[in-house]
Amino acid sequence: MSDAVVKSKPEAAEDAQNLTDGFNLIIDALKLNGVETIYGVPGIPITDFGRMAQAAGIRVLSFRHEQSAGYAASIAGWLTKKPGICLTVSAPGFLNGLTALAHATTNCFPMILISGSSEREIVDLQQGDYEEMDQLAIAKPLCKAAYRVLHAQDIGIGIARAIRAAVSGRPGGVYLDLPAKLFGQVMDADAGQKSLVKVIDAAPAQIPTPDAIKRALDTLKSAKRPLIILGKGAAYAQADDAIRELVEKSGVPFLPMSMGKGLLPDTHPQCAGAARSTVLAQSDVVMLIGARLNWLLSHGKGKAWGTEPKKFIQIDIEPKEMDSNVEIVAPIVGDISSCVDALLKGMGASWPKAPADWMAAVSKKREENVAKMAPRLMNNNVPMDYHGALGVLRTIVKERPDAILVNEGANTLDLARGIIDMYRPRKRLDVGTWGIMGIGMGYAIAAAIETGKPVLCVEGDSAFGFSGMEVETICRYNLPVCIVIFNNDGIYRGTDVNPLGTDPAICTFVRGARYDKMIEAFGGAGVNVTSPDELKRAVNAAMDSGKPTLINAVIDPAAGSESGRIGNLNPQSKLKKK
Repeated sequence: MSDAVVKSKPEAAEDAQNLTDGFNLIIDALKLNGVETIYGVPGIPITDFGRMAQAAGIRVLSFRHEQSAGYAASIAGWLTKKPGICLTVSAPGFLNGLTALAHATTNCFPMILISGSSEREIVDLQQGDYEEMDQLAIAKPLCKAAYRVLHAQDIGIGIARAIRAAVSGRPGGVYLDLPAKLFGQVMDADAGQKSLVKVIDAAPAQIPTPDAIKRALDTLKSAKRPLIILGKGAAYAQADDAIRELVEKSGVPFLPMSMGKGLLPDTHPQCAGAARSTVLAQSDVVMLIGARLNWLLSHGKGKAWGTEPKKFIQIDIEPKEMDSNVEIVAPIVGDISSCVDALLKGMGASWPKAPADWMAAVSKKREENVAKMAPRLMNNNVPMDYHGALGVLRTIVKERPDAILVNEGANTLDLARGIIDMYRPRKRLDVGTWGIMGIGMGYAIAAAIETGKPVLCVEGDSAFGFSGMEVETICRYNLPVCIVIFNNDGIYRGTDVNPLGTDPAICTFVRGARYDKMIEAFGGAGVNVTSPDELKRAVNAAMDSGKPTLINAVIDPAAGSESGRIGNLNPQSKLKKK
């Protein structure tokens, strides 16, 4: 008989209780830092991790495609100021999530992409492992930071670093690489718990200098035609009351960028949204709060900005953003909340309002444009045009100001941005800095999960196609999401023609497609509408029910313009074939 000691079952069980592993340490580290939700797609090597996280009380939402899960995580970060978590498998799944990670970084949304990966020894020698890929190297150029954890005792530090990198300074996307072997690594349970890190003050306030505040206020006070531009960074800051006080105390007209809408209502007397061209061209001092002078603002120069000399004041947490396109005469570097508070303090109790003649001119132009647009929004044409359909949705959003509006497309996005007024902050979610398509279903799911509010998702038929299968995800989780698809049979318009008469034209879809039938396959409600009156009834019924609904809104195929309002970015050939 062998001299080896064979442990009894109770002793083996006791040893197991004194051990932990990578699976449990990752879950414990996430929970310690307040992570409540994970968006992802299960598969090798993270399937069991997802199951265990769910069993441990973290809400794990399984999507049909990693890109949609990533977009959900990105907007969750923007809505909550905590990093949204996306979980993917290795190689192709990682690559699918990487688009959303780059999108989060570009838009300054805090997000962490956690991906399982193949074994380092095999990957580094390029010996052909399952889904072999050096994921860390690929991710690095596309995100704010990227880390790999190889040992169980480093999991706490790895997750802490990822969280801090995602939310500190200018927020952004972070990649965390977890090789398959890490999950099964075993260590002493007490030592494991001691290795975990709770992140303290992950995004510390960055206070602006007194000189910067004085310079900015002197510049603003000298203005004859001042303008404030509110970007999505201002909405992210959640300094809503202070921003409103600054705008109203200054008396300056404000222009909200699309995801900055609702910080003050679009119906506010100082809102210049309906006089955008006028205020950009005629202003002499422009204060940017959480907005960048990128292509969305014509880089701060050119025809859109008129011939009047401009002085720019810019609030941004990133010093390198200053002077990126034009000279910033009064840069204020710091977090938006601290900067706005400092400006309010510096303004004192007797700050002079913006010149009355300037405000009157802006108000007059705004009222003229609103009056000009009003009849177009009241039509009941069949088939519908964009204005008639959006006029209905405009009224519905006014009646339901707490609902979240998700919006993407070309004409569907461009026209909705100007037509649908917003009344509360962080209620409009759209394509952001890149102007992409595909965010719709992921955003809608995250908005419903993170806020608990009903979601109205207004999609172009082309945009919907990028993530349409996620309607099954919406039905599976029984989310209060109403999707309205503006169906004009194509990309931009449904009237494109192939001169050769062989294949369909490149911008056309199946004519008369019934997208509403898709959601019915998964137990949701599908509705087909052909008039604004029908659309109004269908959307109100869907929002009242709180049930997953998809409304196929038939739009005239000839409605819309090439590439929407940014058609000038689409090069055209000047040559004609003989």
